[in-house]
Amino acid sequence: MDAPDRAAMATDGADRFPVRIWLISLAGWMFDFYDLVLFSFLLIPIGRDLHLTSAEQAVLLGVALGSSGLGGIMFGYLADQYGRRRVMTWTILVYSLGTALTAFSTGYWSVLVFRLVTGLGVGGEWAVGHALLAESSPSRMRGRAAAMLQSGEPIGVGLAAVVGFMLTPIIGWRAVLLASSATVLLAYVARRHLPESRLWTEQKEEQLSPGAALRLIWRRGLVTVMVRGWLLGVFKMGTYWTCYTWLPKFLQDQFHQPIGRSTIWMLTAQLGQLLGMLAFGTLADRFGRRVLFTGYSLLTAVSLYPLAFHWEWLLTQPPLFWGALFGLGLGSGCTAGFGALLAELFPTDIRNFSMGTTYNMARGVQFFAPVVVNQFVVLYGLAGGLSVPLVLALATAMWVWTLPETRFRDLAAIPSAGSKGLS
Repeated sequence: MDAPDRAAMATDGADRFPVRIWLISLAGWMFDFYDLVLFSFLLIPIGRDLHLTSAEQAVLLGVALGSSGLGGIMFGYLADQYGRRRVMTWTILVYSLGTALTAFSTGYWSVLVFRLVTGLGVGGEWAVGHALLAESSPSRMRGRAAAMLQSGEPIGVGLAAVVGFMLTPIIGWRAVLLASSATVLLAYVARRHLPESRLWTEQKEEQLSPGAALRLIWRRGLVTVMVRGWLLGVFKMGTYWTCYTWLPKFLQDQFHQPIGRSTIWMLTAQLGQLLGMLAFGTLADRFGRRVLFTGYSLLTAVSLYPLAFHWEWLLTQPPLFWGALFGLGLGSGCTAGFGALLAELFPTDIRNFSMGTTYNMARGVQFFAPVVVNQFVVLYGLAGGLSVPLVLALATAMWVWTLPETRFRDLAAIPSAGSKGLS
């Protein structure tokens, strides 16, 4: 470790892991992602009951992803102005409301509007939780902290798989959605027990309008960084969403697997992702962010290849099929790196706005993911559909090297967006 690294670790604003912040943020993110992906597991019964066409289903799969971009910008800005704790409460309220309203949908347009509301809350929650945890964690373990928070993602997907596949046939999709909106209780917990970021409190300057925040990003020379971070998110999240939004349907329709086996295979992928995320944090703190993004993305591509082009043979070899799904999940674990990487690129007074804009605009582009995959499936079959995430995984492995290595960067030392050094 060189002298700058040691200095960054020594001047870090925190000296121990913030357990309470992690637990509350983890619960918020886990149920955030659960609400987001649950719809994928309910799509078949919802489509049947509301008489939705295949094209309408593809749009509905993507609408929450699309609105999450707007939510990330809006709530990211508000969190920089009013604090991380308060705005996290708002985001949980919004995505819980959207889920509850979806239970009362009567047709395509009502589902679309309610899923849009869900996406707004989902988009805001990610950046708030990651910024708060990054600002409260020692720099020597910031990668691990972000990974431990992001690990709520596969847990949420696994819970959605169990509820969507196993509980829905018993109580129906409307009851599942209504019960899932109980996540609103997390807002109360966050409001009562979540501490505010000390770094934000100490470095917060005057309130900025959204236009002023954008101008400061421009003056600070962060536009190109945001664009590169956005494209990394487009490629990596594109890999994830072009695969996982359709995987439940692929398993049942193309692979002709029963619900029970589909559930087990989805849980296998999520177990791999959970383990991949936890390992990513430790390895990224030791070897750097970029090399881990590359290695994980290459593993994703290797796992997708046999699923795309040799799936019929793979189905006759259950251990290999399980291995491919586990490897796919393991490689997907590099999403655990976004929280630390993006937090280490931006100054405190515009960190949440910058992180939320960069990450969630990339997620917002995923509105097109189900539509693109559906088109490739129509033209080229299953191989065409799964080739989309395969290509995006390779793009991720290469593009991450356009960003700087940020391991051990001292967040407090990043020049403020309002400092004189910007002019």
